[in-house]
Amino acid sequence: MKIIILGAGQVGSSVAENLCSEANDITVVDTDVRRLQELQVRFDLRTVVGQASHPDVLARAGAEDADMLLAVTNSDETNMVACRVAYNLFHTPTKIARVRSLEYLNYPQLFSPDAFPVDVLISPEQLVTDYVQRLIEFPGALQVLDFARGLVQLVAVKTYHGGPLVGRELRELSEHMPGIETRVVAIFRRGQSVVPQGSTVIEVDDDVFFIAATKNCRAVMSELRRLDNPYKRIMIAGGGNIGKRLAKALEDDYQVKLIEHNPGRARQIAEELHHTTVLQGDATDEDLLSEENIQDTDIFCALTNDDEDNILSAMLAKKLGCRKVMALINRAAYVDLMESGSIDIAISPQQAMIGSLLAHIRRGDVAVVHSLRRGAAEAIEAVAHGDSRTSKVIGRAIEDIKLPAGATIGAIARGDEVLIAHHDTVIEAEDHVILFLVDKRRISEVERLFQVGVTFI
Repeated sequence: MKIIILGAGQVGSSVAENLCSEANDITVVDTDVRRLQELQVRFDLRTVVGQASHPDVLARAGAEDADMLLAVTNSDETNMVACRVAYNLFHTPTKIARVRSLEYLNYPQLFSPDAFPVDVLISPEQLVTDYVQRLIEFPGALQVLDFARGLVQLVAVKTYHGGPLVGRELRELSEHMPGIETRVVAIFRRGQSVVPQGSTVIEVDDDVFFIAATKNCRAVMSELRRLDNPYKRIMIAGGGNIGKRLAKALEDDYQVKLIEHNPGRARQIAEELHHTTVLQGDATDEDLLSEENIQDTDIFCALTNDDEDNILSAMLAKKLGCRKVMALINRAAYVDLMESGSIDIAISPQQAMIGSLLAHIRRGDVAVVHSLRRGAAEAIEAVAHGDSRTSKVIGRAIEDIKLPAGATIGAIARGDEVLIAHHDTVIEAEDHVILFLVDKRRISEVERLFQVGVTFI
């Protein structure tokens, strides 16, 4: 697929890295020559220097025969105008734009062929807000990802002493929970993947990924670790787009405090939020955190635009007795380093966004993609089309489907029914099949499985 990426910042660079590894023809456009040179050294792609929304720049980038335009610069206006130019002058089939401002997002009629022809709107801030909100709703989870319109969830937890199943074989899971079905689709132990089988023994500090109907996820979590008490008191560092959105989403159900360094911004947020305590100050100030009873806080969310401030404030909150801390970290090199230390959860906005983008790039009918393990693994929701003659999966039991190594079918959503996958489960037309891939380099093999043969009418 020929893809033009507008913007070589953190988001654009992360997207380029993911897409280059999948044999796509990538061109990156930016005004910063140094950033483009760094990308060319690291990846096999083309670069074009220039203003992303200018017609001549898009022409030099190959817009005339591009399959997709990803406009992810830091300017909403540039992204929107670029999509307009690509639509009018080059008839680019698919146009995806990063739009951050609620002043635009609140008016969906703007994004139409008559105004700004954007096929897919991506708001990284909203994606991260939703992601953090799910983690707060599932205390103890490392990741909580939705599939099949929310009917199915993939949950990652770290096991530790006290979980009923720790030290036991996976096949005992069903004995502990009669009437509740789940499927462990992956285990990562000391950074290495362990293929889950009935005889696999769960160890302390394993990262376990399981799939279950959403209504059953808490029960499954209780088998792998002691369930954390629900969160009540939440402190947010940073009143930017993400921090303010998260406070607004939580303030009716939790006790929320928000710390914002800028006095003017703090006053504005205090006027917009109704049940959140807004504090003007520095989240790395030990005295401020102590005065606000950080030791009695259930979760501290560091969500400023500065990685270092997020890391320092989260580590300080943990040191002062906060039950759990998470930090928003843009630099990929920091993420794994932080999660192995005193920060419980490191959040990568790029990874949250990349999953949304990949769903529109995958071949075959792929409804949802979630990027996992810093982009090394993926969970996807693929829709089975066709019939037993034209499809490689329809009418076949899971044990008869030639899945690539490291791929596991975890669940099937059939209408409003959730089926946990077993070896003899037969896939039917229009089933939504949720798969986990330990190695995303095998994604093309999965895509081919779900592509309809030429005889399908």
